[in-house]
Amino acid sequence: MSNNKSTVSLNMPVLSVEKATDLLTDTYIPVIEKGISPKVLPSVMLWGPPGVGKSQAIRQIAKNIEERTDKKTKITDVRLLLFNPIDLRGIPTSNADKTLAVWLKPQIFQMDDSDDIVNILFLDEISAAPQSVQAAAYQITLDRVVGEHKLPDNCIVIAAGNRITDKSVSFKMPKALANRLLHIEIEGSFESWKNWAVKSGVHPKVVGYLSFRRDRLFGFDPTNDDLAFATPRSWEMVSNILNNVNDNVAEVNPLIAGLIGNGAAIEFKSWCRIYDGLPDIENVFLGKEYSVPRDTDKLYAIVSSMIAYARENSEKLTLIGNSLKYASKLPADFARMLIDGYKIMKPGYSEILSEIPEYITFNRSRGESLNGRI
Repeated sequence: MSNNKSTVSLNMPVLSVEKATDLLTDTYIPVIEKGISPKVLPSVMLWGPPGVGKSQAIRQIAKNIEERTDKKTKITDVRLLLFNPIDLRGIPTSNADKTLAVWLKPQIFQMDDSDDIVNILFLDEISAAPQSVQAAAYQITLDRVVGEHKLPDNCIVIAAGNRITDKSVSFKMPKALANRLLHIEIEGSFESWKNWAVKSGVHPKVVGYLSFRRDRLFGFDPTNDDLAFATPRSWEMVSNILNNVNDNVAEVNPLIAGLIGNGAAIEFKSWCRIYDGLPDIENVFLGKEYSVPRDTDKLYAIVSSMIAYARENSEKLTLIGNSLKYASKLPADFARMLIDGYKIMKPGYSEILSEIPEYITFNRSRGESLNGRI
């Protein structure tokens, strides 16, 4: 579905994960810094196909709030698909003298109401919940209560779900509930995903391959019955296997195929063979490697590997400087890609980078050819 078609049919803004995250962060933080309860803002509903990054956006918003305020964030993740209406209200029992029924508070309402805490209640898969459960969400999204139970004043409410057109389990949202929410549709965006991937330490083989084959980031097709398919979420799980289990793609290929499908896994494995012929990354940063690949696929691979290595050694400025000397030999587009990656790999690293002598030299010699983006 194209962006224009989505906008017309659903009548809501269509944003990348990164833009939606930045917009909501910039919406919540002024309210938090003024000491105003987030309840003055409408609850948010994020729409999008499976695996596009809606949950990732929630985690990043929480991280942004922590970095830009003096407060801690706590996310309460509620999968409404697994809930019954009574689960939201609590279990009925009798009062002390057994004259009245009272409702035991559900765990989701057990939040820290301290001034130094910001709670985020994430109502995931709300569109997959039966309408009886969606109805119970009315009070949460608008009044921030269910029955006798009330959310604390320091709580942000964000919901998410798949569209009916995504062929997922999905019930049409009642108009009464829809009108209580601020709606945003999340679209798949490679640049947005890559910025997040670099900051989050996604494995360089995944970043390199998807930089070379951007069309492979998102392989969801609502008309296809395949159970394993490529999405930002499934590629993140591939990265977790490579980072934490085994980074030999050939050896863990059955696991990768179980996440992104056989065809995509075979292509990924074939592409990753180019890493065997790359210059030694450690020697690049030690200033001992001078050979530069010429093939486009290898250039994508070397750049993603350098960004990953730099992220893990960001405080060793001598190594970073050596890598910038090497980068001066890269074609202009790939040199720009490398510098852009360095700038976003850690908060505030762009300022640190600008003080490295090799960066200043690099900027002087290559700045014009890189269109002033260094």
